[in-house]
Amino acid sequence: MEKLRILYVASEINPFLQTTDVADYVRKLPQAMQERGAEIRILVPRFGLINERKNRLHEVVRLSGINITVGDEEKPLIIKVASIPNAKLQVYFIDNDDYFHRKSVFFDKENNFFDDNDERAIFFCKGVLETVKKLGWAPDVVHCNDWMTALIPLYLKTTYRNDPMFKDTKSVFTVHNNAFDFKFDADLQSKAKAMDVSDEALAHLHSADFEGFVKIGCAYADAVVKADDHCSDSLNEIFNSAPKRVQMDEHVEKFSESYYNLYTDLVS
Repeated sequence: MEKLRILYVASEINPFLQTTDVADYVRKLPQAMQERGAEIRILVPRFGLINERKNRLHEVVRLSGINITVGDEEKPLIIKVASIPNAKLQVYFIDNDDYFHRKSVFFDKENNFFDDNDERAIFFCKGVLETVKKLGWAPDVVHCNDWMTALIPLYLKTTYRNDPMFKDTKSVFTVHNNAFDFKFDADLQSKAKAMDVSDEALAHLHSADFEGFVKIGCAYADAVVKADDHCSDSLNEIFNSAPKRVQMDEHVEKFSESYYNLYTDLVS
């Protein structure tokens, strides 16, 4: 069997940024898979809290310059890259001046949730897939983490289903316990639209909230897992109703093996 190619997508990763458990999860798992012989790529947003000079980020000019559609608008995509110290792992950063240069992640200094976080998520999800196309690197598995990545399994099953780069790609969606109370504007579904994406496909987003994003990730992923067992009742309910949920052994000795087996089962 050829090297397993796994793409990890998340809102954050150590050591560049940590605000939730996602950062540790996405730091640990790719390295564990790399040690088992897998070929790894990682994509995260370049939030303004990430110090470019300190972390030695630099722009990848050949990957930058695409325009990403969000609703009726097009926004330029900038791609940067850096290496994780003491690991042979490269991280690609999705950047855009309008969406990612503010010096915070999802909340402002007064702890108000940014009302364009939906657009930032849509831009990020579409930007990830377009970046992978430009890389010319066809992933066997795309492992998406938390609500911000939830549209990727949908786009893989619709817009990109016949794309040679993704025609055999499977997706995993991990549910993380990072809920927010904010409700987005009613035009969320129209902003998330893309080629071959029907209104029916976006029905879960009608609620325009955190749970809507999680439900859409769970509905379209080829496997759904939970990062831990301490999720809220509503999140557990969403997970338990996912058609392709997988109970993972998160015990430290079994962690690497259980995920490796999940990935290989999906692509075999």
